[in-house]
Amino acid sequence: MKKLLPYIFLSLLFLPSHVKAQFENYKDSVIELYGVVMSADSLKALPAVSIVVKGRNQGTISSDAGVFSIVVLKGDKIEFTSVGYKPKEVTIPKNLVGNQQSMIQLMVQDTVYLPATIIRRRPTREEFERDFINTKVPDDQEEIARQNVSERKLRALMAAYPLDGKEATSYYLRQNAQRYYSEGQVPPQNIFNPLAWAEFIKAWKAGDFKNHNNQ
Repeated sequence: MKKLLPYIFLSLLFLPSHVKAQFENYKDSVIELYGVVMSADSLKALPAVSIVVKGRNQGTISSDAGVFSIVVLKGDKIEFTSVGYKPKEVTIPKNLVGNQQSMIQLMVQDTVYLPATIIRRRPTREEFERDFINTKVPDDQEEIARQNVSERKLRALMAAYPLDGKEATSYYLRQNAQRYYSEGQVPPQNIFNPLAWAEFIKAWKAGDFKNHNNQ
């Protein structure tokens, strides 16, 4: 620690001059901007307006009285945004004199026409069943839905996607139960299991073993 003390004092001596030199280089470009945001039609103060300096992660919001304060550089582009008003972009002039400036920003309302709200009587169960049955579904979408729930598609999805937590736990427990069942003896072979043969024949009829590249 004693060996570092001279370096610490030395850095303290040079730090103020370094900071002063940086300030001299940028003091003419830095502007402390004060302002108020109001609506253009009623000159009413707008609170919670977002004021963002484009291109930099810097911004602020207006107070309840529409007042804001932000430090910017000459030439910066500032964007004002508020719900219900059109965004406004302002460029800070590069020929401003002084480091403190004030501005009044007017916001124009953005008219949005929403569709009319229609309130109707809640349908009965019979009316819902009637409309549901009579709904016409295009053939292509119906065919896609039928293919998505087919056994062949479900088998392919099961083989392609990994098991979730519940399925992995169930698979692990089944594997352990099978291993403990045949502990100390020769494990049973599925070639003699009629249920396994039934699953094989069912999959073979469904076409799971076809070479899809040759189709």
